[in-house]
Amino acid sequence: MKLLSGAIAAVDHGGSLGRASALFPHAPQPFVDLSTGINPHSYPLFELPAIALSRLPEAAQLRELAEIAASAYGAPSAAHVAAAPGTQILLPRVASLLRPGKALVLGPTYAEHARAAAIAGHAVAEVGDFEALAEADLAVVVNPNNPDGRVIEKARLLDLAARLRAKGGLLVVDEAFMDVGPIEQSLAGDVGEGGIVVLRSFGKFFGLAGVRLGFALADQLTAERLDAQLGPWAVAGPALEYGIRALSDAKWQAEMRQRLAQDAGRLDALLGRFDVPVAGGTGLFRYLSFPGASGLFSALGSSGVLVRHFAERPQVLRFGLPGNEAEWQRLESALAAWAIEPDDFRSKRPEI
Repeated sequence: MKLLSGAIAAVDHGGSLGRASALFPHAPQPFVDLSTGINPHSYPLFELPAIALSRLPEAAQLRELAEIAASAYGAPSAAHVAAAPGTQILLPRVASLLRPGKALVLGPTYAEHARAAAIAGHAVAEVGDFEALAEADLAVVVNPNNPDGRVIEKARLLDLAARLRAKGGLLVVDEAFMDVGPIEQSLAGDVGEGGIVVLRSFGKFFGLAGVRLGFALADQLTAERLDAQLGPWAVAGPALEYGIRALSDAKWQAEMRQRLAQDAGRLDALLGRFDVPVAGGTGLFRYLSFPGASGLFSALGSSGVLVRHFAERPQVLRFGLPGNEAEWQRLESALAAWAIEPDDFRSKRPEI
């Protein structure tokens, strides 16, 4: 068990091009940003109606979004859905559904869950053993996991939820990447039992992170509590428009899942050509864990290709997907340049 004493401190994430420029000031730009795990093939942009910007959102439109989200994600009904300006804002609110107690996060994983639980007053620890989560008041599982893509089976999660529910606890399952995961393992349809909150992110799969839209799926009372905390007009007009259209577009979603699977396979093959081992991932990112990872991060960054590194785990990298042929070519060229470097340089850790 890893106690997280400084969990309220700000967390470093991928996607900061300003930080990348400071770290690699002589790299060719623009950067090929593979550090975020966000779909590079975004849902098609469309012209928004003027009232999306000039008027406050209507309650009827929010209800429509909740109905469509419930259908898209498999929640029992719209009454089990709380919509928010991104899942990030939901994390401390969900953690605050319980009085401060013992929060356990199955890790290593997305660091914001521990930070949010600490903000809510919980004593937070990260555990590597799934069974240890039964000792928590608040247990958090990211499924599929970020950054390694690990998937916990639904039956095990439901058993854990029942054990927590029996003592007044709560299981939070972050399904931010379930759009490209094994959907049969989702707990979205089981939230009506109580003691479970499922988080779903809109921006990652639809490639529209800047829209800021996310959902908590829960029993009706919990969904109402979260709605009340967020207050009126929490979801902006443009986010409502994009959420309603994109979540209704089953054809685009099915075709995109196919395309992402092909792109992920292409990335596996490209990395394999240069003897870079892939240890896991999802349809939106690949997870690497090997001794030369820090040197690869430095070499790619110097070539203007940004991937996700983890300061506390220098042997680990996460690669997102290139968005076009030019980006694929730049990644291939950067890998080729790295591959011919002397071994001592290839393994050199950058100054982060």
